Parts: sequence; C-alpha cells; structure tokens
Amino acid sequence: MTVEQITKVVYDAIDDKLGQDISILNIGAVSSLCDYFVIATASSQRQVKAIADNVEEELTKHGIEPRGKEGYDSQVWILLDYGDIIVHVFNEENRGFYNLEKMWKDAPYVDIDTLA
Repeated sequence: MTVEQITKVVYDAIDDKLGQDISILNIGAVSSLCDYFVIATASSQRQVKAIADNVEEELTKHGIEPRGKEGYDSQVWILLDYGDIIVHVFNEENRGFYNLEKMWKDAPYVDIDTLA
C-alpha cells in the first residue's frame, strides 16, 4: 500500500467512529518528520480510545502495526506513530489547547478526495 492509501484507511477508520474535524496535513512538505499528520477530535475520552483502537484495528488488517503509541493512559490525546503517518486523536479541550494546525501552519492541508 502507498502512504496515501494508508492515510485513506486511517481517515475512514476515524470517520467510522464519528471522529470530528478530521484534518490531514502534508508535514512532508515542510519537515522530514513524516509525510502526513492525521488529526481528529473526539467528544469524550471513551471516544478518543475507540477511534484510536479502530485505526489500529483497520491498519492491522493490512499488516501495518504502529511503531509507537502514546496517551492510552489519559485518553485525552492518543498518538499513533506509523512512521510516514502520525495519527493524533484529541478530546475537544486538548485539540484546542495544542492546536497542531497552528504549530504546523506552513504544512498544506490535504483533501481526502485527492488521496488514492
């Protein structure tokens, strides 16, 4: 699978669990950290975990496992590191506080419909 196809699987897994305000940033355009950030908001800690679990489950079906996971204890911001893609699932308060889109303002947004 291409990184774009994997990003689409991530997006769909978040959308399936009713993640809100899903943003895809092309971090690769401004940094060598990774290719994409996928950022989403959940309405509760329970939903944060459910979304992250679904992303992990869907990618595992394709033989893709995370390199790292952070935030499962607090469930207010879970980060899943897939190397080329880093997934951030926030509760509403922390999404606003950390505002990754502002921090990475030079990274262009990606429209999900343009991904393979």
